[in-house]
Amino acid sequence: MTMREKLLGVLLQEDLNFLLTNRIPRRFATRLVARIARIEHPVVARPALAAWRFFANVDLSDAETQRFRSLREGFIRRLKDGARAPDPDPAAIVSPCDAIVGAHGRIEDDRLFQIKGYPYRLGELVPDPALVDSYRDGSFVTLRLTAGMYHRFHAPCDMTVEGVTHLSGDCWNVNPIALKRVERLFCRNERAVIEGRLPNGVPILLVPVAAILVASIRLPFLGDGEALRDRTGARIPCTKRFARGAEMGWFEHGSTIVLFLPPGIPLAAIGEGDPIRAGQRLALLPG
Repeated sequence: MTMREKLLGVLLQEDLNFLLTNRIPRRFATRLVARIARIEHPVVARPALAAWRFFANVDLSDAETQRFRSLREGFIRRLKDGARAPDPDPAAIVSPCDAIVGAHGRIEDDRLFQIKGYPYRLGELVPDPALVDSYRDGSFVTLRLTAGMYHRFHAPCDMTVEGVTHLSGDCWNVNPIALKRVERLFCRNERAVIEGRLPNGVPILLVPVAAILVASIRLPFLGDGEALRDRTGARIPCTKRFARGAEMGWFEHGSTIVLFLPPGIPLAAIGEGDPIRAGQRLALLPG
């Protein structure tokens, strides 16, 4: 067993992991990491990048570059052209991000799960009752991004974003250890509700959820490129069109995206714990 495996074994022990990542001043830790991540001086950046690569098992084989001036540049790295080509079937709805598949399946009326045994209501996650009604008895997929993964996310299909609502909140860790201990966790954390519509009128919903050490959710198509939390409040209407696979935004660390589909769109054969890459099939439009 390598030194890295031994250290990770200790840090992933459930009680210790929950203590280290949740029973600390979460907001302070998040702001601190955000500041450290932006520092480009090599005295800070080099050890920060080295620790990230060591603990997060980072794969940079498909990155545009493997040299970064800061930890933030590593987090939000771009990939080589063609590294995440979407599924060629035009009826496929694809994963918007690299992730580990979490809870997924049918929404029971408006009830779904963050992890087995821990239900929450769609109305607790999404503020608009009309949106909730659109996805009753539909399907959902939870996609968790780890710290070492590619952190940009992309359009899962040809779609138009019709509105975005930012909801301020906490920054609990979103790993399985925390999901087993904190009820309605996604509904407590900071998140963005991205309302989309396919060319045929079918609605689609993406909810990026921030977490501890996630400095911000960025959606540059909203205009000025500022952190989304700086524009929190009412729904922001827009009519931004995306081709399938086009970049929509990024996290400045790992986190989670929950994708929602209306009734009648079956999920692909995916399993909880499966790794998935942006562009791989999640569902198939009927007909």
